[in-house]
Amino acid sequence: MSLAAGTTSYAALGAADLGSVSAADAPCYSRSVNAWVCPEYVSRYAPELWDATVQHILLTVASVVLGLVLAVALALLARNRPRARSFLLGSTTLVYTIPSLAMFSILAQATGLSPTTVVIGLALYSLSILVRNVLAGLDGVPDEVVEAATGLGYGRLRLLTRVEAPLALPVVMAGLRVATVSTVALVTLGTIVAYGGLGNMLANGIDDSFKAQVLTTSVLCVLLAVVLDLLIVGFTRLVTPWTRGAAA
Repeated sequence: MSLAAGTTSYAALGAADLGSVSAADAPCYSRSVNAWVCPEYVSRYAPELWDATVQHILLTVASVVLGLVLAVALALLARNRPRARSFLLGSTTLVYTIPSLAMFSILAQATGLSPTTVVIGLALYSLSILVRNVLAGLDGVPDEVVEAATGLGYGRLRLLTRVEAPLALPVVMAGLRVATVSTVALVTLGTIVAYGGLGNMLANGIDDSFKAQVLTTSVLCVLLAVVLDLLIVGFTRLVTPWTRGAAA
């Protein structure tokens, strides 16, 4: 299945699956039953659900990674420039207020109806969270630590990579968790340009009043957000072992 998965009217397919069976024997995902909880729907449409979930994950990861790279670069440029810092924080907040329909419509003029449109749009949305956390993490590095490292002959690049970045990492990762969970939800809006992962199937389910599809895709979105959040927590604990000792 292509990245534009989920554009088929699954409720109509469910009705077609009935054939000549009686209403009593109709599957729970058919129009005559249309149950919210329907294991038959999950098994029947497992390939479509899998493809939509994979697309959702890819769009989420690509958007968050791009957003994090941009946030780190912008924060480093603006951290010691008060005016630039104020402008950066204000502009990223302003971008977050742009409705997704307008955002994707503007980007589509340059990138077309493609996954790139969704990734760029969601990366820009994530900057509102990530830029603040990167700056907060860097600001939280104790001055005496910076002075000690400078006294030992650390240059700017070495100071950043060996001292400031590790100490700022817990705060940055906390922002990454929020941005990732937020992006999982926002990916569904990519259905505007036909690339919304589980959002494509969710929108079709709502249009068709297809209860099993609406509930299943919604639950999958929640589970995906929880799993990604736990993965980030686990990775953070792995790369910041000193924080475990401090917490204890």
